[in-house]
Amino acid sequence: MSPISRSKLAHLAALGCLSLACCVSALAQTAQAPAAAAKFELTSTSFEPDGTIPTKYSCSGDNISPELSWRNAPKETQSLVLIVDDPDNPKKVIVHWLVYDLPPATHELAEATPDKATLPDGAKQGKNEDGKTRWRGPCPPQGAAHHYFFKLYALDQPTGLKPKATRAQIDAAIKGHVLAEAELIGRYQKAPQP
Repeated sequence: MSPISRSKLAHLAALGCLSLACCVSALAQTAQAPAAAAKFELTSTSFEPDGTIPTKYSCSGDNISPELSWRNAPKETQSLVLIVDDPDNPKKVIVHWLVYDLPPATHELAEATPDKATLPDGAKQGKNEDGKTRWRGPCPPQGAAHHYFFKLYALDQPTGLKPKATRAQIDAAIKGHVLAEAELIGRYQKAPQP
């Protein structure tokens, strides 16, 4: 073997060792890096994200609440709060549903949640736009579709509120206690009159 070939061989061997050392170092760092937390998500089997909310959930239908489910709330979560509103109303944001102090082990609100101030699992319902402790289905005027924001908050403590709280009371109670937020948007447009 010529001296030049030996030199090239030594150079290639050195590069190979350097590359191997870099790979081993990168693998070690990857193994030590903490896994990224899974995203807190809110979904529904009743409608697709940014999809149309079926009429049965509206004031033109059965006016029952849609199914909602969530996953990956932070492990420190002590309670959950759901706020559903319609910001497309030209005069003010319309509150459609308030559910708070949901236990952290809860992962779903079933379709047609009962119209009770306190639910079987201890969660409470607040006053919607009509002053009632229940789901208020979409009921926009004729015209463009309205957007309904379903916002779920994971809190580091229960709200401490009694049943039938207002949106303002809930907003004040959760301030500074939100660990994570998940959001789902649905749309609804009232069918034109014949």
